[in-house]
Amino acid sequence: MSKLLSVFRIVALLEGVSYLLLLFIAVPIKYISEDPQYVKMLGMPHGVLFMAYVVIAIFISAYMKWNLKTLAIVLAASVIPFGTFYVEKKYLKQTPSA
Repeated sequence: MSKLLSVFRIVALLEGVSYLLLLFIAVPIKYISEDPQYVKMLGMPHGVLFMAYVVIAIFISAYMKWNLKTLAIVLAASVIPFGTFYVEKKYLKQTPSA
């Protein structure tokens, strides 16, 4: 399960970066220069990473011994800019007691 936790850390990082790129680079370019190319280019990878983040978070919640409130925070962080970085710092650095 620790391998899945490592994968989740990577997915969380990539999901957070892709969300920031989409939100703060691609969307403004779309509306300022009327060029939706970047949204189309970043949208699909971000969507896949978002779904992977949610699924893996649900799988590792039992391993990490998260209660429903913590799981809800971890899941909500995926739709808040910089949220996945907060999850990494607050919830993923700790290791559960075996």
